[in-house]
Amino acid sequence: MAEVSNLFSVLPESLPEELIEVLAANSQLRIERIVSTGHQSPPDFWYDQDEDEWVALLKGSARLEFASEQRPVDLQPGDYVLIPAHQKHRVAMTSPDEPTVWLAIFFKTD
Repeated sequence: MAEVSNLFSVLPESLPEELIEVLAANSQLRIERIVSTGHQSPPDFWYDQDEDEWVALLKGSARLEFASEQRPVDLQPGDYVLIPAHQKHRVAMTSPDEPTVWLAIFFKTD
């Protein structure tokens, strides 16, 4: 029988660092659940990934910044964004009062 899990189970109220759990992976794809509680990227830090990333915000709120954009992108539950490989981005903020739950899918395109 298949094992059933829940994306909203075991949501700590505070975390010293973001909680990143790999839910499934192979050589072409990785699916992660990320839980943030007020976390943000360090100042002047930009992610520059070799993979495309599709990320959905399931709970909480967050703000993303992109090096190529003037305005930040605010995310609410249900919002998602596709971040192409090597598009520099950072997490400017996540909800400080409740867990922010992300579902991130990383993949490589040919």
